[in-house]
Amino acid sequence: MPSWFRREPDPDTEDPTGQIPAEHMSRFIEEADGTEAAPGASNDDVNSVLERALADRQALIQLCLYALDRARSGGVVERIEQGLAGIGVTAVRPDGQRFDPSRHEAGGAVATDDPALDGVVAETEVVGFADHDQLLRAPIVTVYTKR
Repeated sequence: MPSWFRREPDPDTEDPTGQIPAEHMSRFIEEADGTEAAPGASNDDVNSVLERALADRQALIQLCLYALDRARSGGVVERIEQGLAGIGVTAVRPDGQRFDPSRHEAGGAVATDDPALDGVVAETEVVGFADHDQLLRAPIVTVYTKR
């Protein structure tokens, strides 16, 4: 992976959170695709390039999720999940957590005699994904219900 994808923040020019200012980002994009910004490029030009890059990122994430749903090899699934995690897209497997209808989709129920398990996710049927804090796809889960 090119070095411009993963870099430590420069304390003199960048925010300590690792956020990269737009004027620096345009330089990274130029290095990546071999283009150069026109002299005197405006913030609108930089924003346009950033918007395109973000749209491309979203399209690639959706393509990876599509491929994950169809992958037959555990190794391929693992490698795609690792790649997505490297850019902040993580798998959501809420097994053992309390069912949350705002973050989980109920796909089924399994009866239990244990009152402590009532409303707890028994199993993840379809893995969900989140891009940092934004839920991309809710996991489909089986939930314990009291008999």
